[in-house]
Amino acid sequence: MSRSIPATLTLLLLAAVAVATAAGSSSFSSAAFVTTSATTATVQAASDWTPPTVAMVAPSGAVTGTTTLSATASDAESGVASVRIQQQAVGADDWTTICTDTGAPYSCAWSTSSVADGQYDLRAVAVDNADYTTISDQVRTVVANNVVVVLGSPGDFVRGNVPLTATIHGGSSLTWNVTIEYAASGTTQWRTACTSSAFLNGQVACTWSTNGTIANGYYDLRAVARPTLGGSYTSAVVADVLVDNTPPGVTMTDPGTPLRGTVTLAASTTVGENESGIAQVVLQYAPTATGTYATACVVVTPPYSCRFATTTIADGSYSFRAVATDNAGNSATSAAVTGRIVDNTVSSVSVEDPGAFLTGTVTVQANATSTSGITSVRIQRAPAGSSTWTDLCTDTGAPYSCAWDTTAVADGLYDLRAVVTDGAGTQTISTTMAGRQVDNAPLRGVDVQTTNGGGTAGKITSGDTVTFTYSRTVAPGTVATGWTGGSLAVTARFRDGTVAGLGTGTKGDTLDVRIGTTTLNLGSVNLKEDYLKSGKTVTFNATLTAATVTVNGVEHTVVTLTIGARASGTNSSLRTVSLTSALVWTPSSAARTADGFACSTAPVTETGTTDREF
Repeated sequence: MSRSIPATLTLLLLAAVAVATAAGSSSFSSAAFVTTSATTATVQAASDWTPPTVAMVAPSGAVTGTTTLSATASDAESGVASVRIQQQAVGADDWTTICTDTGAPYSCAWSTSSVADGQYDLRAVAVDNADYTTISDQVRTVVANNVVVVLGSPGDFVRGNVPLTATIHGGSSLTWNVTIEYAASGTTQWRTACTSSAFLNGQVACTWSTNGTIANGYYDLRAVARPTLGGSYTSAVVADVLVDNTPPGVTMTDPGTPLRGTVTLAASTTVGENESGIAQVVLQYAPTATGTYATACVVVTPPYSCRFATTTIADGSYSFRAVATDNAGNSATSAAVTGRIVDNTVSSVSVEDPGAFLTGTVTVQANATSTSGITSVRIQRAPAGSSTWTDLCTDTGAPYSCAWDTTAVADGLYDLRAVVTDGAGTQTISTTMAGRQVDNAPLRGVDVQTTNGGGTAGKITSGDTVTFTYSRTVAPGTVATGWTGGSLAVTARFRDGTVAGLGTGTKGDTLDVRIGTTTLNLGSVNLKEDYLKSGKTVTFNATLTAATVTVNGVEHTVVTLTIGARASGTNSSLRTVSLTSALVWTPSSAARTADGFACSTAPVTETGTTDREF
C-alpha cells in the first residue's frame, strides 16, 4: 500500500527535516514552524494528518463480460472523498481508470469486452477530504472472454528441476495437450521445456530440467495449448527468467590468532556473468575437537562481515568458514580457516566501529574483559598511519565509551584504539580501527526521499520523484555545467547492484543521473532493495529542478528528479518491491556552494520512518 500527502505539505515537511538534520537531530518535535524568505509564513498542524485506508477486493476466478469490481475504504478524520478503481495489463506501464466512486460501497461495472483477454492487475486509489491519497495493494485477475492460456511465473531465478504450471480458461475441449517452451530472452527459437495434458478448464504441471542441459542465462517462457479438435492457443510470454546452476564463489577471511574479546568475522564472494547474485552469507565456527559448526551470524548485504564476541564460547582451537547461497538457491562452502585460538584468559579490548564518516560529536565505544578485573579503559585517536596517540577519554566503568567532538580536529583520516588496564596494572592495547574519516564540511547532504507519482507502488515508473536536500545552497552550475536550477532534461540510470563495477549486491540497486554519457555531480543513491533483475540496467528520461527553501534564516537547496518515460531497457527488467528500506545517498564533492565550499561525500541515510520506496 502506498500513501502520499499533499504537495505543499510535503515541501514544508522536507524543509523541517533539512533543518532538524543539519542541527544534529533526526526528527522535529513540533508540527508548527516558521519559514523565512521573501515572505514569512507560519504553518500550523492540519486537523487531518492521516491518509485513508483502502483495499481492492480480488475477483473470484477469471472474469468475463461485465463484472462488478469493488473496493473498501475509510478515513476516520476527514472522510473519504473518492475512490478510483484502475486496471493495468500485466507488464504494461500505465494504469487505466475504470471508474470513480464517491460513496460507499465503492464499486463499478467493468466491461471486460473493451480490453484484450489476458492477465490484469487491479488497484484502488482513495483520496480523503484533506487531499491525502492512498494506493491499495494490487490484486490479479484474468479476463477470459475467449480461450486464454496463462503460464505461471516460476520466479525470477531458477535452478535444477523447475516446476512449471499453466492454466486454461474458457476452454470447451475435453482434453488439451500443453507444451511449455523456452527461448533465449528476446529470441524466437522456442524449444520444449516439458509437456502435460489438461481436462476442460484446468491446470497442468510439468518439470523443466535445467541442470546440465541449459546454459546459465536469461530465458523467455510460454505455454502452447492444443485442443484435441485442432488449433492452438499461446500464453503471454513470461520474460527474463534467469537460469543459474552455478554456485557462488566464497572465501573466509582469516580472523587472525589469538582471538580475544569482540572480533570481526568476514568473507568475500564472487559471482559470474548470468549468475543470480548473493542472497546471504552465513559465517560459522567450530571447535577443532568436534568439527561441529555453529552460526556466528547471517549477513544479507555486502560487506559480508559481523562482530563476534569470542567471550560467548569456550577458550580453545577453532575453525572458521563461510557458506554463501545465491538467489537461485545454489550454495557453496568456503575452505576452512583452521587452528585459530580463542583465548580470553587474559585481558582483551576492542574498539567498536563508529562509522566510516564522522561528523560533529560521535560516540566511540570499547569492549573490554579481564580475569583480574578492569581498572580503566582509555580510548585514543591518532592521524591515520601515525603513532601519535591522543586520549579521547578514560572510562572506569562499563559500558566503556566517550563522546568525541570531531570539530576540534582537522578533517581527515584518523585511527582509533583502546587501552585497558587490568586489576594487576597490566595494559593491553586493542587492534587499531583504521582510517575513519572526520568530515565537518559546511555543505553536505541531509536527506533523500522518493515519492510515488501514481504508478505501481514499489516499482520505478513515470511520475515518481527522488528529492535530494542539502544543508546549504548549492551553485546549480557545479551539479551540471551551465545549469541555473530550471527544468533540465536528464537521464535517470538505474543499475542492478550486481552490475560489474558496482559491487553493492542484489539489494543494492543504484541510481545516478546523467546527460549523455556524463554523470552529473549529484552522486549516487543506493536504493537498498532489489528493483531490477540481476545484471540489468534501465534508464528513464527525466527532469531535474532545483529550489531554495529558507528555514529559520538558513537557505537549503532541494533538488528534485522527476522520472519520465522509460528510455532503455525493458519493463520486464524491473521488479515491484513490497519491502521497506532506507535509501543511502552518497553526494559528490564536485557540488559546491556559490563561495566554493565542496560538498561532503559522507553517505546520507533517508530520514523518517522506514517506508516503501517509489
